[in-house]
Amino acid sequence: MNDTLGTFIIVAAALLLLAGLAAVHRKKAGFTPLILLSLILGAAFGFILQQIFGAKSRVLAQALDWIGIVGNGYVSLLKMLVVPLIFLSLVGAFTQLEVRQNLKKITGFVLGILLGTTAIASILGFLSTVLFDLQSSNFTGTAGKEALASIQEHQGEIKGLTLPQQIVSFLPSNIFADFSGSRATSTIAVVIFALLVGFAYLSVRKSEPEYAAVFAKGIKALQLIINRLVKLVLALTPYGTFALITNTIAVNSLAGINHLGLFIAAVYTALILVLLVHTLILSVHGINPVLYYKKALPALLFAFSSRTSAGTLPLNVKIQIESLGVSPTVANFAASFGLTIGQNGCAGVYPTIVATIIAPTVGLDIFSWQFILMLVLIDVIASFGVAGVGGGALFTTLIVLGALNLPVTSLGVLIAIDPIVDMGRTLVNVNDSILAGLITAKKTNQLDETILNDANAVHSI
Repeated sequence: MNDTLGTFIIVAAALLLLAGLAAVHRKKAGFTPLILLSLILGAAFGFILQQIFGAKSRVLAQALDWIGIVGNGYVSLLKMLVVPLIFLSLVGAFTQLEVRQNLKKITGFVLGILLGTTAIASILGFLSTVLFDLQSSNFTGTAGKEALASIQEHQGEIKGLTLPQQIVSFLPSNIFADFSGSRATSTIAVVIFALLVGFAYLSVRKSEPEYAAVFAKGIKALQLIINRLVKLVLALTPYGTFALITNTIAVNSLAGINHLGLFIAAVYTALILVLLVHTLILSVHGINPVLYYKKALPALLFAFSSRTSAGTLPLNVKIQIESLGVSPTVANFAASFGLTIGQNGCAGVYPTIVATIIAPTVGLDIFSWQFILMLVLIDVIASFGVAGVGGGALFTTLIVLGALNLPVTSLGVLIAIDPIVDMGRTLVNVNDSILAGLITAKKTNQLDETILNDANAVHSI
């Protein structure tokens, strides 16, 4: 079979499966069952393709390039919405009376939950590393020269910045460049700019209320347009999920996964423990965890398959508001801050595990309280500005390794299976931001308990 024919057969099979999903979609199947079906079909299709053609075959690469139009195109559309959503949501929050009165409390609770759970996630990552007895010698082999060189170059850039310079890098210097995502810290720069615009609005509202009212109406109109656009894009979720998970399963060879299986097990054990902590927090605040996960599942499944917290933002906000009863303002605050601050998976669990594996190779005692305290503190600090896209954990891990003066060689070996662990990391990141919104809403009387306790208030498309 020549490459062209093989590519055609694979793409045709994918189109048939997508058509089947569309048929189920038209029958008004529930959103969660539809996403689960997409995941199962995509995983099965990807596995079959790998077994027939091989993970590294040219025909498979060509076919996945075509299938990527659906998956990568969907993620691109979601990312298109991220910056407008963040900016309009945060600025819009300042135009609402109840938020102006609770602004400090809302911000404090959201940041406290995000950063507090990141510290806990870091500790759990350390414990999981010790439990599985992970050592640098377990990860023999060499990374691709290009990948390792890129990592070392990136770490060199980070090491070239002092801590004050890294803090300054969060500030927006060219807001149009940051709107386009030109820097790793662009998202947090947009958040800061939106907050500054919000405070400026409050000042204008006192001195010239008529102009402030016009501005508020304009923001509201833009929010309505963006929200309608979000609804249109989210209707494509099952198809994007199928294509994304097909690609992930098809290109990650079983041999590579088996070689680093202990590392994967340690990461997922820590992530599961973090989810158990989230569940405990829900229970302590009188929220039914079973009902919560039933309602949050669509966002968590998409986060798992897409590996992008940023791409999950529209669905995250929609579920918080429509399924969990969180006020729009708190939902937008939590989702926006959770996108760039305190990601439990990418900034808590993963950097800690990698640093704990590498530290003994340079003579550090990982069981000393000084090392553990320093590691947790650096993780929390490094969680500011983490990129909410696939592979964002790499940026945070480089900051942590650089701060501890640790080498990056072992990190290069782990790149091979990063997509596998990134799926779990992203799910935990998104769950934490939803949790932050829900708990904050409950603490600040911004929660509609009727919606929260309504078992039928589940997101649909």
